[in-house]
Amino acid sequence: MAVLVTKWFGIFLVDEKNGKIIDKRIMPKDPEIIAEKLALIQRGSIIDEERELAGKMPKVSVSGSRLSELGKPVFYDSSFLDPKSFGFDEDLMHSAMLGLGKLRASEPIPRDRSLVHAIRGLDDLIESSNLLNERLHEWYGMYFPELADIAKDERYALLIAENGDRESIIRELGLDIGSMGAELNDIDLREIIGLADMIVRLNEEKERMEMYISEMASEAAPNMCAVIDAPLTGRLVSLAGGLERLSTLPSSTVQLLGAEKAMFRHLRSGKRPPKHGVIYQHPDVHRSPYWQRGKIARALAGKVLIAAKIDANRGEFRGETLKEEFKARVKEIQEHYPEAPKKQHSQNTSKKKRGNRPMR
Repeated sequence: MAVLVTKWFGIFLVDEKNGKIIDKRIMPKDPEIIAEKLALIQRGSIIDEERELAGKMPKVSVSGSRLSELGKPVFYDSSFLDPKSFGFDEDLMHSAMLGLGKLRASEPIPRDRSLVHAIRGLDDLIESSNLLNERLHEWYGMYFPELADIAKDERYALLIAENGDRESIIRELGLDIGSMGAELNDIDLREIIGLADMIVRLNEEKERMEMYISEMASEAAPNMCAVIDAPLTGRLVSLAGGLERLSTLPSSTVQLLGAEKAMFRHLRSGKRPPKHGVIYQHPDVHRSPYWQRGKIARALAGKVLIAAKIDANRGEFRGETLKEEFKARVKEIQEHYPEAPKKQHSQNTSKKKRGNRPMR
């Protein structure tokens, strides 16, 4: 059996048993040409030399899943193929690798890669906003503690940024209340107002980023967005590290993306494993009774994975069909499992407990 082996300095057809080279195609000793060939290989393409050598034999094995179109992938130790034996030195390899790096760095950035960074940027904005909000509540709370019971979340910072002192805020709210807070001098109050204004701008930027993510997710993964909403699509793509990688994961992994800490805790301490990760944010999952959530999350992960594969390969739009199939499966689960399962204690467990009672 012959094995097709690709090295940076050439492509080889090798006898699997004795390691003898049956045929070969050596790369030109030009670092630019080598870099271009390697860039094609890294993108997952099959180059002409590989197809030509694979056609020399009726049946070949290949060293790597990239070449699975040409033969069966096998693990093959090709370390005996030394570049020096074919006239390639370290300087040529260094020049070729530098050229390869420049080529790959200048390639157009995939939309899903930008989506990953946008989601992580949004997470940074949310974290920063929450930290500054906590600081604002503690600082302004010394001056007007009652405001925390009246205004929540983003409105708290907005009232302070637009009105400043507590008397102006009370007039704005149309309330007739007093405050037990301490007095602040004008310099301190001005700094607090500046902090509130910063939080307001962060919240505006967060909303703008969320709109950008929704638009980009709809463009990069329309089928996924049809099955689940755009924010959750972006979150799953980000956790997987890209749309292409997401499409290669098993559905059980897609189901648990975002629950890595709970899974490691289960593996380490034997606690119950998680049933879902961020996919829990989908309404059909988190609104369902606890005994149905795992099954619904599993069904949703399967449909999401199919949608991701279609989007990664730029297939035809099937999002609505997948969504209808998922809805039908949810209805089926709800009909088959209308009530919570009864907890069953085994007789062995009860006997063991009775056996551990101290003797009198």
